[in-house]
Amino acid sequence: MNKSIRLLAASTVLVMSGLSAAASASAAQVIVAAPSAPPVERFEAVPAPRTGYVWDKGHWRWDHGRYAWVPGHWQAERVGYRWVPGHWIAHGPNWRWVQGHWA
Repeated sequence: MNKSIRLLAASTVLVMSGLSAAASASAAQVIVAAPSAPPVERFEAVPAPRTGYVWDKGHWRWDHGRYAWVPGHWQAERVGYRWVPGHWIAHGPNWRWVQGHWA
């Protein structure tokens, strides 16, 4: 009986450690680095406000060795949070993209 309990406990620990490793891997953030600064932002007319949504402005995306424009779009609002738009930050000689998120 004592051996079965130890085996069950060991199995539980292994399963839980595997689940936490899978959860942390799925939460990993993709880092996008570009060798040069993005072009100047394009002007986009912001549409009239929509109830339950926030406007996520357009931005430049690094795509296969060049910048490509991604037009703005609506994000479903999350009550109690504010939308932080994605943005590029200088990191040494390169630029890194910080994905838009709720804070």
